[in-house]
Parts: sequence; C-alpha cells; structure tokens
Amino acid sequence: MSTPDWLKPAMQAIEIDDAGRACRDIPESACREEGNNFLRHVVSLTLSKSSDGLIDPKLVLSWLLTHLGAPAYLIGALVPVREAGALLPQLLTAKKIRELPRRKWAWALGALVQGLSALAIALSALFLSGLQAGLAIVGSLAVLAVARSVCSVSYKDVLGKTVDKSHRGTATGLAGSLSAGAVIIFALILTFDLVERELLVLCAISLAGLFWMIAALNFTGLREEKGATEGGKNSLEAAVSNITLLKEDRQLRLFIIVRGLLTATALAPPFMITAAGEGGTDGYGGLGFLVLASAIASLVSSAVWGYLADRSSRKVLMFSAVAGAVALIATSVAGALGYLGVPLLLPVLLFGLMIAYQGVRLGRSTHLVDMANEDTRAAYTALSNTIIGVVLLAGGAFGVIASLAGALSVLGIFALMCVCAAVMAVKLEEVQSD
Repeated sequence: MSTPDWLKPAMQAIEIDDAGRACRDIPESACREEGNNFLRHVVSLTLSKSSDGLIDPKLVLSWLLTHLGAPAYLIGALVPVREAGALLPQLLTAKKIRELPRRKWAWALGALVQGLSALAIALSALFLSGLQAGLAIVGSLAVLAVARSVCSVSYKDVLGKTVDKSHRGTATGLAGSLSAGAVIIFALILTFDLVERELLVLCAISLAGLFWMIAALNFTGLREEKGATEGGKNSLEAAVSNITLLKEDRQLRLFIIVRGLLTATALAPPFMITAAGEGGTDGYGGLGFLVLASAIASLVSSAVWGYLADRSSRKVLMFSAVAGAVALIATSVAGALGYLGVPLLLPVLLFGLMIAYQGVRLGRSTHLVDMANEDTRAAYTALSNTIIGVVLLAGGAFGVIASLAGALSVLGIFALMCVCAAVMAVKLEEVQSD
C-alpha cells in the first residue's frame, strides 16, 4: 500500500539514511539521530496536544464544575488561571531553563507534573463537590498551567537542537493534525451519548493525565546535544528594563491594547454556556457538539488565518475582532430572547467565536514578530506578555460580575471589547509591507 501524500514528508524525515542525510542547522551528531528525534517529537507533542483538548478549561472543566455545583466565580476563573498561569511564570523561569545544558528534562518534568495535576482534577471530581471541588480543581489547574509554562519555554529550544529546520513544521503540523483527530473522536463519543457523560469526562481527564506522563517518558529518549547555558535573561527583567517603550512606541501601545481587548475571545466560552443555563436550558446539554465545534474551528481556520496573517496581520486582527463581536452580540441577543436553548444554536455561535479566537492567536503572534526587528523583538515580547498575563489574571473578576449581574452582562462587555479592538486595530500599521 502506498504512503498517503499528507504523510510523505514525515516518512521522508524518518527514512533518510545517515549517508544521505543533509541537515542545515543542527550538528552532524544530532543529524544522525534525527529520525529517532522526529518520531519522539511527534509522539510527545501529539499526546500533549490531545491532553489539552481532553481537559479544555473553556468547555470540559467548565461543564465539570457546573455539574459539581461549584460557584460561578470559580467557573469564571478557569480560563484566566489556565491562560495567565501558562504565561506569567515564563517571565521568571526562562533564565533558569536556559542554564540547563539539556532542556529536554525541563519539558519532561513539566509534562509529568501536568499529568499528575490532571489526575488530581479527576480525583477531586470523584470525591468532592460544590465549593471544595471547585477550589481543588482550580488549584490543580493552576499547578498544571505553571508546568505547561515550563514546557512552553523549553520546547522550541529542544526542537531547534534535535530536528532540522526543514522538518520542524512537519513534526508540529503532523502532531497538531493527529491530536485534533483524537479530540474530534472524544467529541463524537460525547455527542452520541455512548457513555454516561460524567463517567466519560472523568475518563477523558484521567486519560489526559496518562498521555502527559507517557509523553514525558518518551521525551526523555531524545538524543539532545548540550547547548549554550550563558546569556539567559528573565523576561520580567527585560520587561521592567524596557517599560519606557510604552511611552516611546505608539504602535507597541496600540498592539498591546488590541491584544488585551481581544482576550475576550478566550474568556467568553464558559459565560456563553452559563448564559444558556440562566435561560432555563442546560447549556452543557450539547457538550459533545460544543467540543466538536471548537475542535473543527481550530482545524479548519488555522491554516487560513496563517495564510492571511503572512499578508496582513493587521487585517487578521481586525477581522477576528469583528467576528468575535458578531458571535458575542448574537449570543447576547439570543440569550435575552430565550433562544439559546434552540438545538445546535449554541454550538454554531461557539464555532464562530472559536474561529475568531484562532485568528487572534495567529494574528497577534505574526504581528508582534513582524513589527519588531532583531534588536527589539525580545523586549517587545517580554513587555507584551507581562502586561497580557496580568490582564488575563484580572479576567477572573468577570466571574464575580457574572455572579452579581448574570452571564449576559459579561458577554455584553466582551462584545464591546471586541468592537473596541476592531476600531483600534485599524490604527495599526501594515507591518508586512515593510
């Protein structure tokens, strides 16, 4: 049987024998081990990304806390804890990780801790309820997020040392496709009620924990050469030392404002579902459709947004903001009219929001890289990540607002944030035209 076209680049990366292998930017010793390293990257990254989908705080953990009777403010804290917890610690750990000659151990440790944290979430859900369950699960998620930050800091460096640049995109792309398939299978099982929902969710979270631990063990088998350990600097130090850039660079200020406003697309999903519940319907009744909508949105939109971002990241941010505003306004109107219980309406609205979210992710990263130069890129990244991390952490306050004024009021605020982001993004420069 012939190899499918989509798999040929991966097989070519593995099958080239040592004599014919030509690597452009890794040492000869690492080049000889590239086949083994390529496979280990694909396996570990596939397992890790699959785990992310199985334990998605926006949907899966939000449903779990709602099912367990946790307070609304804890449900609202899930996404801020996950997002800020994965971002802010990087500001402090980058220097220490840089001092490790082999950083695969940092990634493996981070994956192991994520796995243990996922199992802690499952056990908390099994034995606790209400406020206790909410506190335990949010606390475990915070530990998981910090561990994820360690993986984020170390991964690109390990990938750059162990896989040649001509095969890196293939490795990460193949892992992304395989993990998306795993999440879609999970969503379909949820959709067709093949297993009782609570049992299935607990099994999925436990499986995510197991996947992370297997990924950690597999990653230790990488053949990684020792790397440079000097010259590391914490991003927090870089951010503080470059705080004057906010005053000097108007485009950087505008970008950070736009990025901060567009955090609404990441924070909104749990409140969309809570709004359906406030309308007298089970917002999570179609959990499988919601997970499926999120997974498909990621799968079908990432490549399109990436293509557009290479041509105009400014327009991607504008279009994403408009799409997010439309999805959130439509959700707010439907909720006010009592229509969120209409079958499949909420998954369709969530699909639209997640399309916007993917555009935000690709647009912001591309714009930041292209607006900076080699001298300013590190400072811009550190300053932007520091401010956005604080904004995300402060996003937990929206859970309190939802408890006091209802989820629809929060969705209205998020919609306004997206509208403001679209207006502000118009003032950004076309950095790809330089």
